[in-house]
Amino acid sequence: MGFPFDLALRYMRSKKRSFVSVGTMFAVLGVALGVAALATVVSVTGGFRKQFRDKVLGVNAHVLVLKYTSDFREYRKIMDQVRHVPGVIGVGPFVINPMMVTHGDRTATGVLLKGVDPDLMGSVLDLPGHIKKGSLAGLRRPGGAAAPARPGAAASRAKTSGNRRGSAADVGEPSRAEDGAAKRPLFDVLRNPADAGTTSAAKADSLDQVLATKQAPSGSGAADMEDLLDAGAEPEVDTRGGPVGSVVPDGGYASVLPDDDVLPEELDSNPCKSHEAALKLPGIVLGITLAHNIEAEIGDCVRVTSPTIGFSYMGGAIRAPVAKEFRVTAVFDAGFDQYDSKLMYTDLPEAQAFYDSGDTVTGVEMKVKDIDRARQIGREVDRRLGNGIYRIMDWEELNHGLFTALRIQQVLMSLVLALIIVVAAFTVVATLIMVVLEKKKEIAVLKAMGATDAALLRAFLYQGAIIGLVGTAIGLVLGLGVCKGLLIYAFPLDPKVYFISRLPVEVTPEQFLMVGIFAVAVCLVACVWPALYAARLRPAEGFREQQ
Repeated sequence: MGFPFDLALRYMRSKKRSFVSVGTMFAVLGVALGVAALATVVSVTGGFRKQFRDKVLGVNAHVLVLKYTSDFREYRKIMDQVRHVPGVIGVGPFVINPMMVTHGDRTATGVLLKGVDPDLMGSVLDLPGHIKKGSLAGLRRPGGAAAPARPGAAASRAKTSGNRRGSAADVGEPSRAEDGAAKRPLFDVLRNPADAGTTSAAKADSLDQVLATKQAPSGSGAADMEDLLDAGAEPEVDTRGGPVGSVVPDGGYASVLPDDDVLPEELDSNPCKSHEAALKLPGIVLGITLAHNIEAEIGDCVRVTSPTIGFSYMGGAIRAPVAKEFRVTAVFDAGFDQYDSKLMYTDLPEAQAFYDSGDTVTGVEMKVKDIDRARQIGREVDRRLGNGIYRIMDWEELNHGLFTALRIQQVLMSLVLALIIVVAAFTVVATLIMVVLEKKKEIAVLKAMGATDAALLRAFLYQGAIIGLVGTAIGLVLGLGVCKGLLIYAFPLDPKVYFISRLPVEVTPEQFLMVGIFAVAVCLVACVWPALYAARLRPAEGFREQQ
């Protein structure tokens, strides 16, 4: 470096031969603070993204194979096909549906019940590593198998999806119109005769029978419609042989119910009444927040109920609510409140039993060796399946909104805080301009003695580079200290707002290196104009007296 470097060091000192001038010190301090702030923010925003990614992938797979229809019975064949895709290290089926869980007098709604295969779950999900209480050993009860389709479900599904205009009588059931009219009140039938229809002779016969059997009030020779109604004619007509007339008991409704409604021992079918009976129940894994909300502990019996309570769209029939009892075998803590409060795991056949689909699944999930290549592996899976009825989704597409927002937040906050380094660069410019103006005569003497423009240019570039390097080094060390302090202190956060319980920080050499390169580059660009001004200074201008 020679003469230009020595000149740069000389100009950085003060007139009193102290270590460094005040202007240089403030320029270095400004760069250091800007670099420290930018490095800290990049680490924190990167920590948020890493934490969310780890939490999402902790209880979810990397690639999913879904089907556009609800009948996914060929999942075993699909598993065999995708298992041999390069980069795939685990494959398993799953079923997920919204449920309601109850323990004692505590109830949680909007909960997702996910059915998985316990034998394959460890190779697909990281759930075993998040277990805080209990174990996954009791998730499957002995003899567990896939849930068969309920009788008549296939015919009902075929009728619903195949020919919605067909009559319900085609499958051996009464039509919805007849079933509704059969239970319609007599008042409505009389007021709207057109709605009752004329296709059923049984309706007319039943109506005549009612009119014939009802007696008029005493003192009247004929029973017109108003007298019948005033006499208390019952409004319910059942054309299928139901009771007709008053159903009020002789003693009225003065009966008193007992205080305690206790079933006899032989009629009590509660599977949670004893510890031995509860051990035979299928296992379930709850999130730690969900378990706290319903006050459930390991070994407790909980009831899971399907949200489609009492309704069925299969042929117009109404079936009983679908509810099953489970035994809590484990509690997991994913560190992500959305999962800890809304997610449950159970055996695949137990989740299938809530619906009439039989041995069908929601999809097939896969774990890949390199999560950054999940999208490429998903495309390869799509190419191998070669069927338009399947949809392939990777973990980033599945959570596109979340990770897009995190990436935008990281970029925008980094750009805003990068302005601090730009402001510090103006301090560098001001410092170099002051040096040039102060050393104008010395520069003129050096040029008169033979110093070249390039040498003077390099001297001031070296000065800006030294300020940038020293300030960047101090800023990176300061930023590293702040990040370590945040990790040690574990700044708490509200998990209901931020979904995580503490401020995440991820310190990576790549991010610190990028911040350092950016700071030094800004300082070098900032000192170009003062260096060019000094290099182009003519000796005569340097000796000219300043007015």
